[in-house]
Amino acid sequence: MSGCCGHSTNFEGLSADYKRRLWIVIVLNATMFLVEMSAGQLAQSQALQADALDFLGDALTYGISLAVIGKSVGIRSTAALAKGISLALMGTWVFGATLYRVFYLGLPEASIMGGVGFLALATNVASVLLLVRYKDGDANVRSVWLCSRNDAIGNVAVIIAALAVWGTATGWPDVIVAAVMAGLFLSSAFQIVTQALHERRHLV
Repeated sequence: MSGCCGHSTNFEGLSADYKRRLWIVIVLNATMFLVEMSAGQLAQSQALQADALDFLGDALTYGISLAVIGKSVGIRSTAALAKGISLALMGTWVFGATLYRVFYLGLPEASIMGGVGFLALATNVASVLLLVRYKDGDANVRSVWLCSRNDAIGNVAVIIAALAVWGTATGWPDVIVAAVMAGLFLSSAFQIVTQALHERRHLV
């Protein structure tokens, strides 16, 4: 990129250092999926479980991004389509589970939410620091950077939800954050699928 570490916006990820950093980020995200999903069930927190699915989605997305580096536009658009469909499925699950929680308002465990939220934030900040050198590049590379950056913002929302649950003694802040995250999943899925279909049409 012209303004950062000598890489151009045409950088496609064809770098051993970039691939090595991406592997580390994949392992971090997969590990946090297991930790946060278990903690979410223990704390009865829909926001934590939604964030756990986000970690799983990220690990899969980064894996796909790694696999299609240097491949043709057709292969990359097919991979993007798969990413979008998986995000839509996760968003639908989170939205449905959130609706269920509205009618079953057990109070989440705020201390677990907050503690795991900080751990998730630290993981995503580490990912951002690993990838910041390659924050510019083609759509595949750029999407990886934006995903990690946005996840760190989402973790802050979970921590705020934990504080709000503790302060209000209600589960509504948890439900609201989970619903917002579900909406982000569905919005991202729509954008990715739309772009992938557009790219595939231009291959014909």
